[in-house]
Amino acid sequence: MKNTIAAVVAVLMTTAIVHAQKVNTDSDPAAPFATYKTYAWTAGTPAPNALNEQRLHAAVDAKLAGEGLAMNTTAPDVIVATHVTTKEKQELIANGFGYGPWGFGGGFGGATVETFVEGTMIVDLYDAKTKKMVWRGVATATASDKPTKNTDKMNKALDKMFEKYPGAAVATTGN
Repeated sequence: MKNTIAAVVAVLMTTAIVHAQKVNTDSDPAAPFATYKTYAWTAGTPAPNALNEQRLHAAVDAKLAGEGLAMNTTAPDVIVATHVTTKEKQELIANGFGYGPWGFGGGFGGATVETFVEGTMIVDLYDAKTKKMVWRGVATATASDKPTKNTDKMNKALDKMFEKYPGAAVATTGN
């Protein structure tokens, strides 16, 4: 019986890990992040839902403001683009462990296929003078049917991304 409970817990934990949000960032270590003070938007790959695109741009605006950057469409230091894609995926889920109803004997094993939507959100920053990419944040997570859940996931992903934004660290160590 203890083995059955342990197996159930292990499967549940594995399923949670498979659907966990993944966030990665990368940056050009030679980019002068401490000098970036302004930004402007350029076209990217819009979210399938226009409201989600508006939420994403507003959230990125807030994150950039938190890093000390202000919107300037005439002479920006950095150009910002976002890309959002979704993809339907399938996962095989095991429905049993081959145990009988009292922990022994024949099994009630089987499997089902779960279909879900995986979303990927990318935030790119380009140096406006050199036109070279200087920073990228990428987040991947399972999308929900509920807009509030997707907004929460987006905000958490942006929090994780901008924790690794090198601008504040460079500005702090340069003083």
